[in-house]
Amino acid sequence: MISFFECFFEVQKTVHQIVFSWIPFSFGDFLYILLGVFLLYFIIKSFKKKSRNSFLIKILAVINIFYFLYQIFWGMLYFQTPIIKKLQSQKEPTVEKAKILALKYLNKCSATRKLATEDRNGIFIIKNLKAVQAEILSQQTKLPNIISNKKAPAINSFKPSLFKNVMNFTGILGYYNPFTAEAQFNSQLPNTLIPFTSAHESSHQLGFAREQEANFVGYLIGINSKNTELRYSTEYFTLKSLLNYIADEDPEFVKSVLKNYSPEMKRDRAYEKAFILKHQGLLDDFFGFTNNLFLKSNQQEGSITYSYFIDLLLNYEKV
Repeated sequence: MISFFECFFEVQKTVHQIVFSWIPFSFGDFLYILLGVFLLYFIIKSFKKKSRNSFLIKILAVINIFYFLYQIFWGMLYFQTPIIKKLQSQKEPTVEKAKILALKYLNKCSATRKLATEDRNGIFIIKNLKAVQAEILSQQTKLPNIISNKKAPAINSFKPSLFKNVMNFTGILGYYNPFTAEAQFNSQLPNTLIPFTSAHESSHQLGFAREQEANFVGYLIGINSKNTELRYSTEYFTLKSLLNYIADEDPEFVKSVLKNYSPEMKRDRAYEKAFILKHQGLLDDFFGFTNNLFLKSNQQEGSITYSYFIDLLLNYEKV
């Protein structure tokens, strides 16, 4: 049954990308705005006694149609065979191995960061986002067969979200729109986050629904890239994920690694922290809570859990 939905996804994704990719803005976001306007209109109408029943039925109909389309376009993919079952090694992750990898990625990050472009304040910037996106599409075709035999479309359907100003306050870096097959990203993020976020969302475009599996496939896309910006963003994400995993067990080790960040990496980290602090608030808490519920309802760990990505990483990497 799941294989049917995987095949169906390939067809609808290809059609949607052909139809929507050429539009210069996020058509999926535009559709959500229209949907919101219609629902608001129906809700207002439902307060009137004469039209209440008919508009309540319309609201329920819209919600049910939306949910049905979501499930056939995307929701069933959460039941695919987990990537961890495809790996030769399926051992429990250990903090000691994570520490070895953290030091490895600290060195890799430091070296790659020296090759990157900076702004006048010494903060990492992306010179050519289109080149990063083209590299992601190219790297999709080079994923190990044991991980993915999914068809890479080679269609650039990355879109900056129309909701970027709201996303700044939600903790959402990007998202995949299953109704238009667009990979949305927040264009106002610190540049260190944008390449890997794009690789992550492109993994959803390939058909990897689980968030931590999309992180892992994004890691595979970026880690061996010849594009400095994509590789650095991926290495930096991997290092941060490892440190988050280690932090509870050995906070002193994490402090030591952070102290040994290169000056360039320290500037990038400070800029990221400033961005996050500037946009923290109730909206961030609300979306964090609702996203957590959404992930758990789709057979996933919560939004702040890194353990499955770390499971995949430690079993894939040879130390």
